[in-house]
Amino acid sequence: MSVQRNCVLRTQQKWDLNVLITILMHPNTKLKKSYFLPAPNNEYVTGSMTIDNKRNYADVHVRSGLYSSDTIFDYQHGYIATRLFSRHACFLLKINEASIPELQELGRQAFERQTMKKIYSPRVMWVEYQPGNSMFGSIKEWFLYGKPIEQLCKGLPLYKVSKIEHSSLVNTGILSLKIPLFFVFVLALNNSNACANAGIPSILGINICERIARNY
Repeated sequence: MSVQRNCVLRTQQKWDLNVLITILMHPNTKLKKSYFLPAPNNEYVTGSMTIDNKRNYADVHVRSGLYSSDTIFDYQHGYIATRLFSRHACFLLKINEASIPELQELGRQAFERQTMKKIYSPRVMWVEYQPGNSMFGSIKEWFLYGKPIEQLCKGLPLYKVSKIEHSSLVNTGILSLKIPLFFVFVLALNNSNACANAGIPSILGINICERIARNY
């Protein structure tokens, strides 16, 4: 009798374990998943990303002292918001499917980077904002941008940014500054054209620059 009961218990435990593994591995599982993502070639910069499949957003934290940043990729509302510690401000970008990987792709790449522990060069996107043209989010705007972005940016100046095309970077001289592709945050404190960097270490770099007059 005791032997039979032990067999039943082992069978039940094995079944429970199989169910747990199935749940965790199922692609539609509504669980949060977190990743550690060190910046390439920079041991002083650490990054982490948590993906919330249920609420359809990614929460990214990059730590590098004064030049740290937090970024929300909210696919449900269609916006990316970055808070730059060095600027004491938030920067808002509308998600463009051609430029921004899908949430599932971010998770796949993050798992790959974390598991394989190789050095990867991230994709880099350049965006610009108009200095002196900030706003503070209203109730209506926070409803549009979503709760995660509101929690990130409420009470801070909020700038809308737009993507800069490659030709604009060359013509404005930004590329000639030879900015490293990732995590060189300040070129010069008194340089009005300085760019700051945020995004996801080893996956997607977002360079945020002040808009300058273009003579072309």
